[in-house]
Amino acid sequence: MKKIEAIIKPFKLEEVKDSLSEVGIEGMTVIEVKGFGRQKGHTEIYRGSEYTVDFLPKIKLEVVVADAQVEIAVSAIIKAAKTGKIGDGKVFVSAIEQSVRIRTEEKGDQAL
Repeated sequence: MKKIEAIIKPFKLEEVKDSLSEVGIEGMTVIEVKGFGRQKGHTEIYRGSEYTVDFLPKIKLEVVVADAQVEIAVSAIIKAAKTGKIGDGKVFVSAIEQSVRIRTEEKGDQAL
């Protein structure tokens, strides 16, 4: 099993959710986060004063999938989240040792 973490632009969440659903991935966790990468934020003018916004609003999406679904899920996320502009985000894949469904105590891929 693998955990896929994706940092995406907030307005792309519905497209990414629909894209994952189309390839058969239903469950996910969504967290509102703030951060910056290479773009290092931007400047804005408020009431005549310029100030720097370092941390931009983003969405962190977490999905745990069977090993066989990793490439399909990553491709679906990239396809839906990509705008071609700076700040599109990143996708991280890491190993999961075990999963347990609390209600039924199923383990491994059956718990997903």
